Amino acid sequence: MSIARKSWNELDDQAVAISRALAMDAVQKVGNGHPGTAMALAPVAYTLFQRIMKHDPNQPNWLGRDRFVLSAGHSSLTLYIQLYLSGYGLELSDLQSFRTAGSLTPGHPEFGHTTGVEITTGPLGSGISSAIGMAMAARFEKGLLDPEGKSDLFDHDIWVIASDGDLQEGMSAEASSIAGTQELGNLKVIYDDNRISIEGDTHVSFTEDVSARYRAYGWDVIEVSTKSDGDVDRIALEEAMIKAQSQSKKPTLIRLKTVIAWPAPKARGTSKSHGSALGAEEIAATKRELGLDPEQSFIAPPEVISHAREVRSRGADLSKEWQIRFGEWQKNNPEKAALLSRLQKRELPAGWELSLPTFEAGKDIATRAASGKVINAIAKVLPEFWGGSADLAESNNTTIEEGGSFLPSTSAMKDANPYGRIIHFGIREHAMGAILNGIALHGLTRPFGGTFLVFSDYMRGSVRLAALMDIPSVFVWTHDSIGLGEDGPTHQPIEHVAALRLIPNFTVIRPADANEVAIAWREVIKRGKPAGFALSRQNLPVVDRQSCGSVEGVAKGAYTICETDGTPDVILIATGSEVSIAIAARELLAKEAIAARVVSAPSLEWFALEGDSYRESILPKAVKARVSIEAGVGIGWREYVGDSGEIISLDHFGASASAGELFKEYGFTAENIVAAAKRSIANSK
Repeated sequence: MSIARKSWNELDDQAVAISRALAMDAVQKVGNGHPGTAMALAPVAYTLFQRIMKHDPNQPNWLGRDRFVLSAGHSSLTLYIQLYLSGYGLELSDLQSFRTAGSLTPGHPEFGHTTGVEITTGPLGSGISSAIGMAMAARFEKGLLDPEGKSDLFDHDIWVIASDGDLQEGMSAEASSIAGTQELGNLKVIYDDNRISIEGDTHVSFTEDVSARYRAYGWDVIEVSTKSDGDVDRIALEEAMIKAQSQSKKPTLIRLKTVIAWPAPKARGTSKSHGSALGAEEIAATKRELGLDPEQSFIAPPEVISHAREVRSRGADLSKEWQIRFGEWQKNNPEKAALLSRLQKRELPAGWELSLPTFEAGKDIATRAASGKVINAIAKVLPEFWGGSADLAESNNTTIEEGGSFLPSTSAMKDANPYGRIIHFGIREHAMGAILNGIALHGLTRPFGGTFLVFSDYMRGSVRLAALMDIPSVFVWTHDSIGLGEDGPTHQPIEHVAALRLIPNFTVIRPADANEVAIAWREVIKRGKPAGFALSRQNLPVVDRQSCGSVEGVAKGAYTICETDGTPDVILIATGSEVSIAIAARELLAKEAIAARVVSAPSLEWFALEGDSYRESILPKAVKARVSIEAGVGIGWREYVGDSGEIISLDHFGASASAGELFKEYGFTAENIVAAAKRSIANSK
């Protein structure tokens, strides 16, 4: 689908000039923000939105659109001003309320808050890394809908503006390396090389040849210098953008030299202009340089706005022409059209959950192994379900059988398939997290990614962003405790489950047995929310549900897995591998005529969503004797056990020894739980 480009004219020049002025004025009015980059990038963003990108402001979620990612999220005005000029719904008043409470123009772009914002950005490196996930998702979706390549309906580009800071962050290096391996020809990154950061010249810390680095990754690199006066060479830039559009074999990096805060007489090229208002005097002088009235603020001539909003007509023509061809595709591909309709509605096929396995009581199976079986069962009924691991697929059990390796057709690797369902992230946890977020944001598919729980630290920033954006990224973390054994304290997570529970809007699930895993996966898929599994390396007994509570209780986050007659004397609350130990302790207590209820609490977040009556039925206030058992730090459990309760936890690092030895050494035994239960009963009287 080609875009007809009109000749650049004086109104375009004026639009760029007022874009620069609006950036200055918005920051000046609120008294804080980042004007310099938005000023320098005004012609870049304007050219993208007006002349290059395929988008329709009338239909912000049009399936055929290009995506835009402002990885340099601190320069949010770069995006907001173009959304205003293009007619996405932002108005001048929104720019005037920049960075103020309740505005549509917060300090950094927020997904779901402002129409036209495709992703939350701000943490440097995250935007470009998630954009790579979007580019991967676009290819995978192409495989679902048009595997034979008969149409360009589902072909589009992912455009990114990235800063020096983005490319300094390690996660962007991880992700950019993957992008090169994947030959993502639909990824176009404009690198704003202004050599300025908060501490001044970036050469105090950043001196490598970025172009050579990206060529080594397998990217096409185009370099665009500034004009002699320091302004962006817009003509050369547009030529580079058009060239990038024609590159389909590898990702493109346009290395664009800019002068921050151009054309401010004193502030240009300075670190001060990066994150501070320029001041009234400098703004007035800059407006004179731009040919604008220095006495006016928030200048928006009607003829300029009207001219810029002609992009709405162009977008409408593009989407209309696309829709006609899409209608023909629907007629010719009814099954794929039905699939697409379901994916767009975020619906699941009727009865899909019937495919989930059940596991025989009395058997022993690690929850990571059970998860692997459930993943493959889901994959058989949900073609949109795909994912992989940070080089730990055999340990994480994240391989989709016969799914094919997601790799370009040129790859010589075994099972390479450009539309494969198995993603090989390599040993790049943070990039994996960001890529999963990009895939989820792209909208049609359901991604997952695995590593060891202890390495969730490496990807915490991406997990937090998934929670902040409320997107269905799923993280599969295995080797969840000292139960992994001999690999020792470097690999034994202690504080990780508690730390992950602290992230708002994020669900942590630590199942007690294989059947809990199956129900938990069912709920994760149904709910479509960000979630992470903490799964065991070691085998765990499959609980006999004939004598214990229904596994359906998993959906409520915590439930009575083993009940007693009448009011219990003590409640034992456990998660994961410690549930079976609590059940054993219950049996020992029964021999001493002490009635113990065992509560399995795979997800405290889901439990918190339940009503007061349900929570009271599981943890009645009248029963003050309680013991929590979890092989990790005890932070957070006092809320559940109360003042009279006992917390069996691990508040120090582990050691290199067998799981059995470590559980015994650190008190995760039925006998120790019995002793704690007796103490709690005594304390509660």
